[in-house]
Amino acid sequence: MDDKRSLLRHFLAALAYRTQKALREAPADFGNFRAAEEVRTPAELVRHMTSVLGYACTFFTGGQYRPEPLPSLNEEVIRFHDVVEKLARHIAADTPLQEEMSPERLLQGPLSDAMTHAGQLAMLRRLAKVPVPPENFVLADIQPERLGIEQAGPVSPDETWPEAPPGWLPPSKR
Repeated sequence: MDDKRSLLRHFLAALAYRTQKALREAPADFGNFRAAEEVRTPAELVRHMTSVLGYACTFFTGGQYRPEPLPSLNEEVIRFHDVVEKLARHIAADTPLQEEMSPERLLQGPLSDAMTHAGQLAMLRRLAKVPVPPENFVLADIQPERLGIEQAGPVSPDETWPEAPPGWLPPSKR
């Protein structure tokens, strides 16, 4: 695997990590939270992320990818991680990309789009009044082999969080 593909796999691992960080300890009804009319719910957003990454897979395999809605956020998340793993396998196996696609275009298009939506999940958490605790992502334990739901916890969580919700405790006091 060349350096570009190695970086793409690491990016997918970072996407898996950030997506799970945004969803970790979310309330049970978070999947249906709607910030405003015409704004995707978290479940709809994860399905869209799956669709975007499924689209990325088509540049290796051909065809189309349009996932149907699943009944719950949890099921959407499981499918999302399955597609992340499938895409990573194509990248690692050096599966040829279609002529019009390059690793750079894959990154600037569907992969970056999916990462943007991971950030939107975190923003929806804040709007739902259950914000995601901050951490230093530079130090996060992100591994290209770890693409599923089971992600490492924060390595360097922030001890100070000025806008923390009432009752929040820093990691050193939990």
